[in-house]
Amino acid sequence: MLKEFKEFINRGNVIDLAVAVVIGAAFGAVVTSFVDDILMQIIAAIGGQPDFSSLVIDVGDGEIRYGAFINALISFLVIAFAVFLVVKAINEMRKRRTKEEIAAEAEEAPSAEVALLAEIRDELRRARPTAG
Repeated sequence: MLKEFKEFINRGNVIDLAVAVVIGAAFGAVVTSFVDDILMQIIAAIGGQPDFSSLVIDVGDGEIRYGAFINALISFLVIAFAVFLVVKAINEMRKRRTKEEIAAEAEEAPSAEVALLAEIRDELRRARPTAG
């Protein structure tokens, strides 16, 4: 069982997933700091309140904390936009690489004229009688 666990852990996918989780957590911390320390402070400069979590509606003995929801919504939108930018950049790099690969293949592939001449040469070799 220990051997199977070791094989499982040493698979590339598990290690990639672990790295992704760690990077995701660090990314979340950076985005949270950006939202709390920069974006919400800009909102505070404009609107006068840096944190919406104090906004509540009292309903009987309870309260609806819609301000906390607004904070979470702003964080979500910033994270979603950042992920969008990262995915867009990755897609652009893939497109560029694909275009470069196509260009390289086009350079490697013979032109239509060269291919036709090679075909004619091969036919002539086959048609030539052998000396006997």
